[in-house]
Amino acid sequence: MTEVRRMDFCTECRKETEYLLLKTVQRETIREKEYEFKLTTAICRECGARLSVPGLMDRNAQERDIQYREAEDIIKIDEIRKLMEIYRIGKAPLSLALGFGEITISRYLEGQIPSKAYSVIMRKALSDPEYMENLLIQNREKVGETAYRKASRAAAELKELFKISEKMLITIAYIFQQMQEVTPLALQKILYYIQAIYLVLFDELPYPEKCKAWVHGPVYESVYYLFRDFKFNPIEDNRFVMLTGKAKKLGDKEKRVIDLVIGTFGMYSGKALEAITHEETPWIEARMGCDPDEPSNTIISWSSMKEYFTKVAEKYGVESVEGLNRYIESKLGLRKEI
Repeated sequence: MTEVRRMDFCTECRKETEYLLLKTVQRETIREKEYEFKLTTAICRECGARLSVPGLMDRNAQERDIQYREAEDIIKIDEIRKLMEIYRIGKAPLSLALGFGEITISRYLEGQIPSKAYSVIMRKALSDPEYMENLLIQNREKVGETAYRKASRAAAELKELFKISEKMLITIAYIFQQMQEVTPLALQKILYYIQAIYLVLFDELPYPEKCKAWVHGPVYESVYYLFRDFKFNPIEDNRFVMLTGKAKKLGDKEKRVIDLVIGTFGMYSGKALEAITHEETPWIEARMGCDPDEPSNTIISWSSMKEYFTKVAEKYGVESVEGLNRYIESKLGLRKEI
């Protein structure tokens, strides 16, 4: 493949020269506060001078905007668009519903940076449908009846959709943050292994949901209904932008176990993880008396999970990636059961 040579006029060399695009740190003061931005810079290959090449100013403006918002924890433009999409509401009605001026959201979508206070309001509406529902009620007359009904219906649907424990939601948020993609089948098994390993390591539960022994392995029913529309496809839906930021509430112990599971079980497909669970005593015992394709709502008890994975810990170790990988390989290779 031929490498593209970037050429432009260098004012120091007084001729067309080849240049490199590098990230350089630039300090700038905004509202009496100093920031460090990593901006793309064109550097002459011959003399090292900075070049002003077409399009670079716009690129730097975009980079600066993104990094400033991250530094100040200000809502991003794509999050505002998703706020409109998940509540099925237009720019002007959303502005009024949030208690802003009618054209405020339009200005934000064009690139104006919101104040911290307005950003907090939008972020909360994005993560909490009950909060959005209350704002809609407060500003019903300003919003208009048609927009109010559509947005209220969307908020009510989201409230129903997210009726699972906050601990589980936070865990799912962190999994989404750490993994590039995850299918509903793989997510179920990852959640199962997180709960089991956490139980063994700390003798307590990371979330209160109980797991059922369904045909395709352990399943948290409330999570199944949350993501069932994705079937065997990776989970990707604007509704789940509502989980943004929730992972910050995780403690070090939770992160340690989730990272451990993602770094081991998370490397395999949902079907491979299903096959592993079918080799494990907790699921097998809970399915006792069921035909292979027979539906069952039998709960996989926490005591059976703890007992089984305590044995796994004794033989392989569950506190390290190496130990869990040895265990996974023994199951996928159908080696001797523990």
